[in-house]
Amino acid sequence: MIAFVSGGARSGKSGVAEALVGEWQAARGGERHYLATARAGDAEMTARIERHRRERGEGWLTHEPPLAFAETLAAMPRGSTVLLDCLTLWASRVMFEAGLPEAEGRAMLSAGLAEARRRDLALVVVSNDLNEDVAPRDALVWRYLAFLQALHRDLAAAADRVIEVVTGRAIEWKGDTP
Repeated sequence: MIAFVSGGARSGKSGVAEALVGEWQAARGGERHYLATARAGDAEMTARIERHRRERGEGWLTHEPPLAFAETLAAMPRGSTVLLDCLTLWASRVMFEAGLPEAEGRAMLSAGLAEARRRDLALVVVSNDLNEDVAPRDALVWRYLAFLQALHRDLAAAADRVIEVVTGRAIEWKGDTP
């Protein structure tokens, strides 16, 4: 099972995703894994990471995977439940840290989704919806948003469930209703 949870910044999407992971793990058993894509590059990000850890609570096995996160998924026990938080930061690392072309980033996402299915992992992927604002004037920002939206389209097509979070409320666009 794969779910895609998106929403605006601080919309409550991580909480919705964590609750879904809890439901899936309760139904399936197995371990609960957290794939962290954020880097603690400054005091604000360090504080946000720590806040997310506190809010998640105990019982998570945390990983800081490489960009090719399929490798990390391949090492997890079959039947585990996994939260990847978040695709937005992962995409920025692909584009800005690694300087990889869009096609390679999309292929890495596809490989990760395929590995999750192959290993019978329940995977929940969180991402920010950044395309709800005025179009950016900066060409690099525009290129990043286009890349992120391509990833979102790929993920939504492959996912069993697509959930948008608006003001803390989950809206089901694809898959089972809660």
